[in-house]
Amino acid sequence: MSEHTDLSVASPDEKESAILGARPVRLFREIWREFTFGVGAWGALRPLFTALLASIPFLFLGQHFNRQHRKAFDWTLLQIPLALTIVLWMGLWAYSVFDAWREATRVIAAKNA
Repeated sequence: MSEHTDLSVASPDEKESAILGARPVRLFREIWREFTFGVGAWGALRPLFTALLASIPFLFLGQHFNRQHRKAFDWTLLQIPLALTIVLWMGLWAYSVFDAWREATRVIAAKNA
């Protein structure tokens, strides 16, 4: 008994068109992973959004967004005497923006690990 098997050989043009058809999808997926650091769009934008919230003076919304309500409340009380010296208050405000961004980045890193 002999069985006949059909062999098909793809021409180089067919192989190349199949590869080019799959590349844009893989390329887009890899660019998306690099852009979002592998944590999705919200994970990548969360530190930026938190820093924008924290940049609103007097409210420390970035700390509240990161669920650090105690820190935000303490800094609200601390800014009252610091408001007498505008330089120290500006330092606290700038540090609060940085701290909100750093904590949001830590949250994302902990979820990704």
